[in-house]
Amino acid sequence: MKTRIAAGTDGTRGENVKGQTSHRPRWGRALFVSASAALLTLTVGCAPGAGVTQSSAPATPKSSVNTDPASMGNITLTVWDQEVRGGQNDEIEALNAQFQAKYPNIKIDRHAQSFDDLQKTGRLVLTGPDAPDVIEANNSRSQMGSFVTAGQLVNLDPYAAAYGWRDRFPESVLKLSSYSPDGKTFGAGSLFGLPQVGEVVGFYYNKTKLAKLNLEVPKTWADLEQQLPKIKAAGETPIVLGNLEKWPAIHVFGPIQGAHTPADEITNLALGNPGGDWTDATNIAAATQLQDWVKAGYFNSDVNGAAYDDVVAKFSKGTGVYFLGGSWNTATLDPAMKDTVGFFPPPPTDASAGPATTGGTSLPFAVTSASKNPDAAAAYINFLTSDDAMKVIADKGNLPVLHASELAPASGVGKDVYAAYELVTTKGHLLPYLDYATPTFSDTLGAALQDLIAAKKTPQEFGAALQKDYGNFIKG
Repeated sequence: MKTRIAAGTDGTRGENVKGQTSHRPRWGRALFVSASAALLTLTVGCAPGAGVTQSSAPATPKSSVNTDPASMGNITLTVWDQEVRGGQNDEIEALNAQFQAKYPNIKIDRHAQSFDDLQKTGRLVLTGPDAPDVIEANNSRSQMGSFVTAGQLVNLDPYAAAYGWRDRFPESVLKLSSYSPDGKTFGAGSLFGLPQVGEVVGFYYNKTKLAKLNLEVPKTWADLEQQLPKIKAAGETPIVLGNLEKWPAIHVFGPIQGAHTPADEITNLALGNPGGDWTDATNIAAATQLQDWVKAGYFNSDVNGAAYDDVVAKFSKGTGVYFLGGSWNTATLDPAMKDTVGFFPPPPTDASAGPATTGGTSLPFAVTSASKNPDAAAAYINFLTSDDAMKVIADKGNLPVLHASELAPASGVGKDVYAAYELVTTKGHLLPYLDYATPTFSDTLGAALQDLIAAKKTPQEFGAALQKDYGNFIKG
């Protein structure tokens, strides 16, 4: 059974290097990305696509491909990825070892780095003489879209046909790595990458603390709202968040927005399509709720000054009752907290409705146009995303983008995450990552959220700042 992902979702998030406190990859969103387009750098949620000049013609597919890696001679494939956290690193290392054992003529020269580092250096390396053969490219307009426009990624349509990717992967997954060859259309056209992992943002919770407070997993958004002051009054931090890197708050605002704004409007806003308005009453209500929660002390006091990974580590050691974050944290929290950690999707406003939350896929693996061995690079990506690879991904504590229901663990927080992903993608709404909307929206949204949290912007000013960026892009 193929895992279903709601049409119109965006993908992913990456993570920081294990043990580091600098910016992260999953989706993210990870996955993936902030900095100035003029400097040709990116960080999470940032999008330097604006002002990028096209360095070559749009990608056109090859006329024929070789799908037999054993016949390709001795090759070294240089791979840049951001699968550096716990179970993420474990699955890549395991699959790389299997690939090289099966094809000893091909050596993988892996360059693993944090999500943010990859976003900062990825654009530069693709324009230089040392471009890798394979790179994880954030599927946003600011990254994959601009790379496609500049002719820096290989059009994978011939490989999709040769390997049967369009038969194995749902179209709702493939569209998140699809662009028109000129990079103008997002969500349709040709395929430029393949992801390994599914992602969903939800609430990790400390089971022991919740039980001690005589509270249960909230069934509705109103239930959650009623719990927060009770948790605060008991001397606990209701929700922990580290937003030093700016992108983490995007994954907190997204679920709050999902409780206020219709899913179709959020999708239009996130994909940079007409039909949304950041200044309408629903989005202002979401911004107001986030700011009100901060003012009420429902978050830790150092939100904007705390690094994401540091807060995850503190949560794993008993700080806070809830941590609102992406499913990629499972591989870290499960072994650290064992039976004391659980996970649930943000509760719906109506108990009879399905939940709406941020999610999608991890960063897709793409073949660079600079690769001298595109057939070998595509074969490597096919191996990383095969049905057998999905089993390895699941075994290492991650959420595979395919076959999630049949590969779900029998216990642990991973079981909760798989169930939440299935619920959201079949009965609810998996909403796109908001920072994918425009080539500059990662910076705009990340900065605006920090200002909203610090009360430097009112909810109305927050909405106006986002609408200016989104509106200008739509007009263009």
